[in-house]
Amino acid sequence: MEIKEQAQEFIGMSMSNMSTSDRVHASRKGKEIVLALNEIFKETKNDDIMDLMKEVTIKKQKIEKRLKGRP
Repeated sequence: MEIKEQAQEFIGMSMSNMSTSDRVHASRKGKEIVLALNEIFKETKNDDIMDLMKEVTIKKQKIEKRLKGRP
């Protein structure tokens, strides 16, 4: 599935040398991925999708924490 590949790419993405604009874009992309995974999870109830969604959420939270200025 394409969304799973996007999620894996998002999780593996490096956060070093990201500008503020890049962080905002990455945070929004993470939100889109989580919402898409959630729709799939509602239909399939697959635990692998839930785990993937959790990993994306953790990465997104780290990015948002950097946006707010807390290291």
